Amino acid sequence: MPETAQQSPFRFADRVRLPVGFDAARLQADMARIAGAVWVDHFVKQNYEGDWTVLPLRFTAGATHPIMQAYSSPTATEFEDSPLLDRAPGFRAALAWFRCDIQTVRLMRLTPGSVIKEHRDHDLAAEWGAARIHIPVTTNDRVEFMVNRTPVTMAPGSVWYLRLSDPHSVANRGTTDRVHLVIDCVANDWLAEQLRAGCQ
Repeated sequence: MPETAQQSPFRFADRVRLPVGFDAARLQADMARIAGAVWVDHFVKQNYEGDWTVLPLRFTAGATHPIMQAYSSPTATEFEDSPLLDRAPGFRAALAWFRCDIQTVRLMRLTPGSVIKEHRDHDLAAEWGAARIHIPVTTNDRVEFMVNRTPVTMAPGSVWYLRLSDPHSVANRGTTDRVHLVIDCVANDWLAEQLRAGCQ
């Protein structure tokens, strides 16, 4: 069995920009093609104020209800792509770069004036074998994404690992939507190498 980042003594930074980037205009064109699909409210209502919605693109196999598709179950072992990915070649190209098992993929939209309160996602740390990757699709210079109460500035098309088992929060103080492509994946040896090659 290959060694995973969970078994490694290496401790990763709480934010790492991976050594790759994707064409923001291409990602935005994909989002425009599928934006009319059903977005669902994030189900953890106590964690936010305003409008935080999710468009599932890969989810637990057999999930049919949009809310269950939007939920990233820590016990799921089988996953399937949404047909929406057939209309999103830029998203597919981004996902193809990853040489690790991809579990769930979602677009996550935070509208102007909305706030995600500080919280922790206790199972999301590469050291423990589970990594969450953020790729901004649209954003603005008044989006404030904090990890450990220190801002992370992420440009459209950049690719970021964030250790979200640590305290984090987001506020969209601008006038446009913030939409990220969010990927949950297995932190294997390949991903650990990318994290070591990235920059904070």
